[in-house]
Amino acid sequence: MPPITWPYAHVTLNHFPIILMVVGTAALIAAVIWRRRGLWLYAVATLTLAGLSIYPAYLTGDQAAHVLRGTWYIVPSAVREHDGAAGFALVSVLITGVVAAYTWWRMLRREPGALPPVWLRTTALVVTLVTAAIVARTAYLGGKIVIESPKLAAPPTGPALSQP
Repeated sequence: MPPITWPYAHVTLNHFPIILMVVGTAALIAAVIWRRRGLWLYAVATLTLAGLSIYPAYLTGDQAAHVLRGTWYIVPSAVREHDGAAGFALVSVLITGVVAAYTWWRMLRREPGALPPVWLRTTALVVTLVTAAIVARTAYLGGKIVIESPKLAAPPTGPALSQP
């Protein structure tokens, strides 16, 4: 079994906060529409997990960028753009996770069947929607690093191919 590299770890871990944000956002929208306590609890639990999973994705991405520096098919400007967006994603997902955890805590302290207060529902929804947009952009930019690399359209020939 080959050793786990930083790029491999990043590609594996970065999907957790992305998927948790997508599912949590969808559940939160459903909770707002149908006003069901179970949906609210599921949504804020999922968004809390997204907040907990963002730092490992960010850390491995930072390390992967250093490892991939100098790789022939990586365009440095694409990495820089993704890295800049990742900083915003880190902060926004952490904030969303804190808001979700607080909402979860408030819901567990209230009587059974009660929804969060209106101000907290509104805050959770706005913060989550903004964060989902930031995460979507960051994920798109990350995918462009390899998938849309213009250098892969015309790979090098000769000795460059035989390098390990």
